[in-house]
Amino acid sequence: MTKDLYVTAAETPVLLREGQKYRSDRVRAADMITVDEPALFMTVDASTIAAWISGGRCIGVVSPDREMRLPRWQFEPSAWPSIQPIAGCLGSKDAWQVLDFLETPAPALNGLTPQVTLEQGAPLARVLAVAMAESS
Repeated sequence: MTKDLYVTAAETPVLLREGQKYRSDRVRAADMITVDEPALFMTVDASTIAAWISGGRCIGVVSPDREMRLPRWQFEPSAWPSIQPIAGCLGSKDAWQVLDFLETPAPALNGLTPQVTLEQGAPLARVLAVAMAESS
């Protein structure tokens, strides 16, 4: 007998609370920065960063206090050119979906996260293939 892929109606509120807690904790993590910080080191203004977020060029998620937060690591040279192509392969501009993909270990990447795989110098094509497979 196989396990049902769906949770019961009684289990759904628990999963939603866990998801809200994860998101709340993640936006408060030490590596999450405000829009102003990358604007300084990328030598652009905050409105450019906001446009990049809305265009899917970089990841920005809203904190509980309604402030946009961005994972600092995405501005590293190993990750920066990869964000938009990965989002494209996932078929999503949803920042949480892209962030979750990049920070979740993948069996196809020897148990590493796509983020770490890129940091270690693996070809982007390898991570894009995993993103394409996940979107199917």
